[in-house]
Amino acid sequence: MNLRKPVLLLFCAFAFGAEAQIIDSLKSGLDQYKQVPVFQGTRIATSQEDVDSNGRLTISGYASVYYAVYSDSAGPGNYHAFPTVSPQGDAFGLNIVQLSARYRTERLRGVITLHGGDIPRSAWSARYNFLQEANVGFRLVKNLWLDAGFFRTHIGLESIQPRENITMSLATTTYFEPYFLSGAKLTWYINPRLYLQLNAFNSFNTFVDNNKKKAIGLSAYYEASKKLNFTFNTIVTDDAPRGSQQSKTRNYTNIYMIYRGRKWDIGAEINGGWQEHSKLSDSTASSTLFSSLLAVKYHLNGNWSVYGRGEYFNDPDEILTGPVEDENHRLVGLSIWGTTAGIEYKPIPNAYVRIESRYLEALPKDQVFAGPKGNHHERWEGILALGFWF
Repeated sequence: MNLRKPVLLLFCAFAFGAEAQIIDSLKSGLDQYKQVPVFQGTRIATSQEDVDSNGRLTISGYASVYYAVYSDSAGPGNYHAFPTVSPQGDAFGLNIVQLSARYRTERLRGVITLHGGDIPRSAWSARYNFLQEANVGFRLVKNLWLDAGFFRTHIGLESIQPRENITMSLATTTYFEPYFLSGAKLTWYINPRLYLQLNAFNSFNTFVDNNKKKAIGLSAYYEASKKLNFTFNTIVTDDAPRGSQQSKTRNYTNIYMIYRGRKWDIGAEINGGWQEHSKLSDSTASSTLFSSLLAVKYHLNGNWSVYGRGEYFNDPDEILTGPVEDENHRLVGLSIWGTTAGIEYKPIPNAYVRIESRYLEALPKDQVFAGPKGNHHERWEGILALGFWF
């Protein structure tokens, strides 16, 4: 009997089975190696692609373009005085273009907004000019949240995004309030109509710490009804340069009210502040400031509205304004009032066309607005603007 053929068949079967086991073993080993962090670059923690499947991601965008004219002459950067919204005259410009991503779960929330245009170029952080906000928050316990990062300001009635305001331009008081802050917020949602917040920031109006002295604040929001709400903000800081032997402790308090009815939108704001060692006539004495504004919009119908604003700003010792000189190069601080009137057309809810005129006058006729034939105490401006968002 020839046994070679059966033995050969048996050997092949055994070899094939062993090979299959070896291959399975090798595959198992390779799978194990894939889980070893050293084979995944520096990714030693959970994969960056892992996210909470219950979270909600929202993407949004906003763009605003304008044409503006001013009676005064442009200064550095071809910007007119108090440059934020529509800061360049006699030219078509881009106020802002931005893209936002918001993410939220029951215990986490975060936002990133990138922007560009004349608003960030003229009035935003030089170091983080492209970044409007980037922050993340966690719910510590029920109704108590901790947020940290870079924030748009919560101080003041008006926003640097024109779509959020009644008028197109910003009031003088808004120009000198903080636009952006970096730090942390602890927010307690007491009930759906009352919130309290403790704040700690690097400084009064900066993303980057300037002297290692933090700004501490308190905020409160109260919703009196579906149409009426009130906000209170106060912040204490010391913005004296690093190494200065003299402190400059400052308190700034801001209170505003918003009413939104079927036909009327009304916003009112008052501000007060003091700062030690800051009086122009006596550097050992404290100084004060005061400002206010009232903005009103009347909806003619679903598409057309008319609006107006009155504003007053008085900072005689330059707490917020920095050096302001008259025609004789004397430091005069800044005291100014102004009125604004405009009309708005909204073809759809998320778009607008606005035509606006504004008048500003410095008091008591201080010559603070530059002109081709000398300084003036007043300025006229006009703005045509279009915007949309999604």
